[in-house]
Amino acid sequence: MEKVKNRWLIAASAVGVHISIGSAYAWSVFTNPMVDQYGWETTEVSLAFSIAIFMLGFAAAFMGRFVEKHGPRKSSMLAALFFSVGVAGSGLATAMESLFLLYVFYGVIGGIGLGIGYISPVSTLVKWFPDRRGLATGLAIMGFGFAALISGPAAAALIEAVGISNTFFILGAAYFTVMTLAAQYLSPPPEGWAPKGFKESEQKGTSRVKADLSQLTANEAIKTRRFWMLWTMLFLNVTCGIAVISVASPMAQEIAGMTPIAAAAMVGIMGLFNGGGRLGWATLSDYIGRPNVYTAFFIIQIAAFFLLPFAANAILFQILVFAILTCYGGGFSSVPAYIGDLFGTKQLGAIHGYILTAWAMAGVVGPILLSLIYDSTNSYNVTMFIFGILFIISLLISLWIRVDINKLRNKQAASQQKLAGVASELR
Repeated sequence: MEKVKNRWLIAASAVGVHISIGSAYAWSVFTNPMVDQYGWETTEVSLAFSIAIFMLGFAAAFMGRFVEKHGPRKSSMLAALFFSVGVAGSGLATAMESLFLLYVFYGVIGGIGLGIGYISPVSTLVKWFPDRRGLATGLAIMGFGFAALISGPAAAALIEAVGISNTFFILGAAYFTVMTLAAQYLSPPPEGWAPKGFKESEQKGTSRVKADLSQLTANEAIKTRRFWMLWTMLFLNVTCGIAVISVASPMAQEIAGMTPIAAAAMVGIMGLFNGGGRLGWATLSDYIGRPNVYTAFFIIQIAAFFLLPFAANAILFQILVFAILTCYGGGFSSVPAYIGDLFGTKQLGAIHGYILTAWAMAGVVGPILLSLIYDSTNSYNVTMFIFGILFIISLLISLWIRVDINKLRNKQAASQQKLAGVASELR
């Protein structure tokens, strides 16, 4: 018999892929050095990151079928190629002092690598961990959130030691090596495999894992109402979260009267809550269910956004921001398991890719929406109230999707009873 791989090493390999591509979150480390050395505007440098995140969402959508067809190993290798070429190519772009090449390499090519790498291991993890879907996807996506804590200081030290262009060359080679090694162990479980005791507990009726609501293809999934409800919930969660991330420091200084140094320290700690929320909420979702977790996200954020304008106390302000960041991160890590619950694992990677277009859109809409409201009102208070209202809408959708789920569950139960009745009559 073929030896079955260790599923925890599969999870570790997925973390290896995500911790490499998640270095994109440390892009701000390059901003000031580029501005100082090449005379570019901050917004011009930041645009490379915005293009990369936009490409992430749409590459994930278009390459989802490739991931399902060719498996996680080939997909992760393709991601390693695109992402490392994008990063190393940024070294060439900066050596030539070409903003256009920077957008092409880091934004477009690197962004495609981000998208493929983000979804490559996720559907595989869900199949390896039918009993702990949230924990498994939370581990990998936590790696994406925490990556900046490693790559940020490393990039800063390299820029100081060898310069901007050489830093990109070194990092490109390092990411390619890590992602290639991680990809080699990634593979789906053998047909019919289940963790020890899982099938027995299902047969005895003692399993706390509910059967998937359906087994749909990506094309079938996008025709359902619950797909678009899930898309909208992720879109609104990311829109408001990413907007807060983009102005956290000036908002802390304006509302809570924090010093620039204290606000900068808060921004650094935000990364811990973003990463921690990815693992914590996703793990909790295995016990209380994905619908309950998403409803909790929105209740917490309604309270946080309505309280933020009045949080003149620096400690209270930071508690509210950190709570928002855990929900922001948790939204990403809980969604793959939620997709599995709603649509099954048949084409989970492709469906996840389609759902991630919400991230691409939100990455553009969030900061623009915040800027437009702030420029019109010259205050963050109105912005926070509007975001609070958006989360009320999200809460209502999170309750509405439960109605759809309950209807389908009841329909499933009725069909099973009917089949059991027919079987008993035949006996």
